[in-house]
Amino acid sequence: MTQRRTRKSAIQSTGNVFVDIGFCPGEAEHLRLRAQLMMAIRQVIERRQLTQVHAAELLGVTQPRISDLMRGKIDLFSIDTLVGMLAAAGMHVDMTIGAAA
Repeated sequence: MTQRRTRKSAIQSTGNVFVDIGFCPGEAEHLRLRAQLMMAIRQVIERRQLTQVHAAELLGVTQPRISDLMRGKIDLFSIDTLVGMLAAAGMHVDMTIGAAA
């Protein structure tokens, strides 16, 4: 029995994975921003080698919230909450606004 290979074509990314997987542009932008903020918080935690308990104390949240963040549960965090967590860690958040690609 011969297996037939199907050829899949690649499509060009929009630069926002959330748009690429089907979210509307507004929601995709919110998700992209939240993902970037979550990654920045994870980097702080990892760079400082914090346990989840110590990270929670530093960021002013509970340990289960840190667990949710580390597991990438993006739907549980608002942009405002994430910016507040970064500020609590002594980080500064800048914004750049430009035309959509």
